[in-house]
Amino acid sequence: MEFSSKYLEKAIEEISLLPGIGKRTALRLALHLLKQPQAQTTDLATALVDLKTKVKQCKSCHNISDQDICGICKDQSRDQSIICVVEDIRDVMAIENTEQYKGIYHVLGGKISPMDGVGPNQLNIETLVNKVKTGKVKEIIFALSSTMEGDTTNFYIYKQIQSSKLELKTSTIARGISIGDELEYADEITLGRSILQRVPFENSLKN
Repeated sequence: MEFSSKYLEKAIEEISLLPGIGKRTALRLALHLLKQPQAQTTDLATALVDLKTKVKQCKSCHNISDQDICGICKDQSRDQSIICVVEDIRDVMAIENTEQYKGIYHVLGGKISPMDGVGPNQLNIETLVNKVKTGKVKEIIFALSSTMEGDTTNFYIYKQIQSSKLELKTSTIARGISIGDELEYADEITLGRSILQRVPFENSLKN
């Protein structure tokens, strides 16, 4: 593609780096922005800068937050003794949308995947195990996707928790979620029922 402006070319190059956006889509977006009032483009640029510089990771559960501790962890009306373990923040949003879960979360930041070079040390597993060791946790709910990587991660954490030798209930969401599906794509009713009808994690090991 030939561009009459180096600034347009640079904008297209940067926009096309976003997931799922090719050069043609980036061109359409850049030309659209050019047509908008200056204030609107400035607001977008400011929002993106704020997103990168002001959004934090909750020091307790690793969810995104504007504060050091997120609103869910601060909420005393939620059951602080039940922790739902999820892969990333999109899963937190999906489960929250069901309005069926009243515990707190722990965001791992991914799944164990040797093929992708992701091991336990790259995930937020140690902080979860440390929470369990406080003795304040009564139940861990594994809510990772039903994939080989998800099951491997569940089992690894389960073994780590077992080594703490504390009385702790471990469960996994019911398989209303299809094998291989990601939580963020599940409908709210199915996901909500999967949370409510969760089963002991030990049962999943027998299947």
